[in-house]
Amino acid sequence: MNSARWHARIECGRQIGAGFLVTGRKVLTCAHVIADSGAAPVTVTFPHGAGAVAVPARVVSHGGWGGRPTDPGDLAVLELDEDAPVDPAAFAPADAAFGEPPRKLVAYGFPRGYDEGTLAEYRATAAQLIGGEWIQLEAWNGHGQPLEAGFSGAAVALAGTGEVVGMVTATGGRGVRNGRMLPTHVMARYWPELGERLPTPAHEDADRDRLRVLVAKAARAGLDCSPQRLYLDAAGPFGPPVPPEGFDSLWAAAWYVLCELDDPESVTRFADRLDALLDAPRTGAAARHARPDWSPILVEIGRSGAGGDQVVVEVSAYSAGRRHPVDSRTLAHAELRPYIRERIDEAFSHLAPDTDELIAFALPREWLNWPVAQWESGPDDPTPLGCSYPLVVTDHARRRGGLRHRLTRRWQGIDAGANPLVHRVECESGEDPRKLRLRLRAADVAGFAAPPAAEHSRPRFDTALTKPVPVLLWPRSGCGGEHAGAWPDEAADKGDGGCAGSAFLDAIGPYVAGVTPAELPRHILSLRETADAADDPDGHWARDVQLLWDDPRCFPDPHTTTTHLHSPVA
Repeated sequence: MNSARWHARIECGRQIGAGFLVTGRKVLTCAHVIADSGAAPVTVTFPHGAGAVAVPARVVSHGGWGGRPTDPGDLAVLELDEDAPVDPAAFAPADAAFGEPPRKLVAYGFPRGYDEGTLAEYRATAAQLIGGEWIQLEAWNGHGQPLEAGFSGAAVALAGTGEVVGMVTATGGRGVRNGRMLPTHVMARYWPELGERLPTPAHEDADRDRLRVLVAKAARAGLDCSPQRLYLDAAGPFGPPVPPEGFDSLWAAAWYVLCELDDPESVTRFADRLDALLDAPRTGAAARHARPDWSPILVEIGRSGAGGDQVVVEVSAYSAGRRHPVDSRTLAHAELRPYIRERIDEAFSHLAPDTDELIAFALPREWLNWPVAQWESGPDDPTPLGCSYPLVVTDHARRRGGLRHRLTRRWQGIDAGANPLVHRVECESGEDPRKLRLRLRAADVAGFAAPPAAEHSRPRFDTALTKPVPVLLWPRSGCGGEHAGAWPDEAADKGDGGCAGSAFLDAIGPYVAGVTPAELPRHILSLRETADAADDPDGHWARDVQLLWDDPRCFPDPHTTTTHLHSPVA
């Protein structure tokens, strides 16, 4: 450490602190050290360099520190007018500060009376981040130099090698032998350029460089995506969860993958997902960044208890967070469609003109494959209902209890900031539902090759429905002749012997890539319109796409039971 000439003394007004050279012209220090830079000049001195002359510097980057000791982002980047006459600091891997026995760490600061600087010996208390930001430091022994004023911004380095593992951001003062440092991987959140200099032993340099290039490309393109979702996809079902503080940027998630995940394939998965999102078309609905202001018209259908042909129907409109009941009654199957068409027309009177209408059918699980999107829009309008409005289905059971609570949290997490990729569930995969449960833990969209009532698909479909997967997609007719669960009066077998379900997944994946979950109902409306207008609508891969979509925030007051006003059970 005595020969490490990259240590710097920083002065700004009456404040004196430390810093260290990281490139030919750039020096890192604490933001609170140069807090008065708007009114006072900033100077940098390398006490071990030739001449040890103070040179002017300007602040070129700031971590966003808010001014209080506990505010995050206490980092600033200074730039010199010309290259410093010393070599920059070298860095150790992120976990090098920890171990058994403890590693001795040293910091070089400039407390009162030590213009030339002095050393303090410390150790890291634990690898646990305090507030998602800092590592706690404690004195190596009971005597020697404590961390005090003048050490803020000092590099914390490994004794013996001088490789940097962090920067002092908080000192204990005279007589107090603890402090805090900002570890290098957290510093890189606030200044991504630092990441190019930090070693990541678990990952190849080429993989790291590719990831860095993609993150920079995403930033330039203004890509609207969720760092949390990208991280979870990269970590896989057995990887560590998102840290409590989350990720406030794409780079923060990428750097966490580089530093915290040992699986060498995790960087490849992250980069591949990001590359796919960058290549996805960003036109029409996919180009919008605002979350739609959905005002749903909810059609709830359930068994009546009055006979096999009887159903209970209730229609409601949701506007400005309030439910407006329209009508409820018990009907025979043959009366269902005209009644629902009329009630939907009535429900529109409750919607504000500047909101986005959404038709939602809440159905028992065994009826989720009903062709509600194919029903005619009106007695004089043969347009399929799903080609007139954004239309979705949802499962009665997902609208109450603990699953509703978990779905709400999931939607709050992804909101409009995620770009879903379809997690495929093949029709004949034979995947154990327990393994599927783990695979879908990070899924925003699950795509099924077969409809829910198909015998070979039902266990895996039930698994997805009982987990907080926000969106499910499938073709109603499925593949291989498995078309159980269809509406009673339509043909049961539309299969041609091939795996139409796999072809559906091959097509739907690229189509929804880059579309936020909140936008999917409108995007699927466009897809249904395209299929309906095709020269051969029955041959179009999306002719009978079914979308299960249920953001609980759109339905703030669901029923606690499926019993309705006119039900004989009631």
